[in-house]
Amino acid sequence: MFKVINWILVSRSQLLADLLDTRWHQEFLVKLVKVTPEKVEPEIKKGGVSLIVIDLATVDVQNAYQIQRHVEKEYASRVVFLHYPRQIDARFLIHPTVTAGIFYCDASLEDVGQGLTNILRGKSVIPAQLIHNSGDEQSNLEGSDNLTIREREVLQVLLSGSTNVNIASQLFVSESTIKTHLYRAFRKIGVSSRGQAIAWAQTHLHEVHR
Repeated sequence: MFKVINWILVSRSQLLADLLDTRWHQEFLVKLVKVTPEKVEPEIKKGGVSLIVIDLATVDVQNAYQIQRHVEKEYASRVVFLHYPRQIDARFLIHPTVTAGIFYCDASLEDVGQGLTNILRGKSVIPAQLIHNSGDEQSNLEGSDNLTIREREVLQVLLSGSTNVNIASQLFVSESTIKTHLYRAFRKIGVSSRGQAIAWAQTHLHEVHR
């Protein structure tokens, strides 16, 4: 008897869900449940989910990152990203023990199907150019080494989702001072938004000697 595999598709596209459900059910004996990002946690809690497929065409990258982080901490599932963007640097999404696969926007269903077959065999399917970025990773680490103690403190408080006003209050400085620290920190670590800075800090801040 074949074992039915439980997967979750995190997407706002019903058309994609119908397309994948028809194809994957035949290929992999998959029971595919489609949920929106807001409802993914209750579905995972039901248990027995081996793979969570996140559609980056309809799910915000930062939201996708938070979902994967939650999966990493609480569950044994693996994560696959569909419609991975080529235009922006989203490599902070890649986690060696959780991310099972990444497929670009132009990947065909055949490419995705073959990749999922390899993932079912325990392999990871991640484009080589996203893995071989040791130079960029080194640059990130060098950026963290160049952060001042105050800049590191600001990034640490930023992890809690605090506003600039709240950060200023906690660190007993003015809001304009916090803006200056964030501007300089963003340049040093190579990010351009608060969401990217939070994602960077979650990955790298523990490596910084504070």
